[in-house]
Amino acid sequence: MPALSHRAAERHLSEVDPDMAALIGRVGQCRLTQDKERREPYDALVRAVVYQQLHGRAAAAILGRLEAAAGGLPSAEWLMEQDEGCLRGCGLSARKAETLRGLARARLDGTVPSRAQAARLDDETLITRLISLKGVGRWTVEMLLMFTLGRSDVMPVDDLGVREGWRRIKGLDLQPKPRALLAESLPLSPWRSVATWYLWRASEEGRAVPTSVLTG
Repeated sequence: MPALSHRAAERHLSEVDPDMAALIGRVGQCRLTQDKERREPYDALVRAVVYQQLHGRAAAAILGRLEAAAGGLPSAEWLMEQDEGCLRGCGLSARKAETLRGLARARLDGTVPSRAQAARLDDETLITRLISLKGVGRWTVEMLLMFTLGRSDVMPVDDLGVREGWRRIKGLDLQPKPRALLAESLPLSPWRSVATWYLWRASEEGRAVPTSVLTG
């Protein structure tokens, strides 16, 4: 798993795909950023669950109440000690409260690895392990891989922005199906995380307001 290198990625993507080369020429240097705080996977997943299906400000307010109650981002031990009333009082839905307690159990039993443990696991192993948890989908884990762990070769083929970006740069009438995009993007390996960032940019071309809030 190579370390993320924007210049190396841009050079490779341009060499193997002329449409990507044209996109890179239009957009300019990649600005994909990683988590400078080097969060633990558990911490990133807690934040992701809180933010699921909520406006950013509403999610931030809920997270703030959780952190105030826990004295920081809630640890697995703290979550397991709280009853549902406490978590609901912070603004969590019953489903999210259950999901967070499931994450806490999974961290304590080792299903959710530490950052050091995750470094020894490949992408698919991490995805398979973490999507076994209720409320954690493949896309959420792929964002964890890209933004928290800095993995270089993530292609979230279920992401509508990625598929729309591919449709635009390839001049297709319809978005590719996930399986087709996975196959067609193989030449972009091992730098598909950077390709993903550029495809998000392509999906936004011509729009007044960017659609992705995850890409820096």
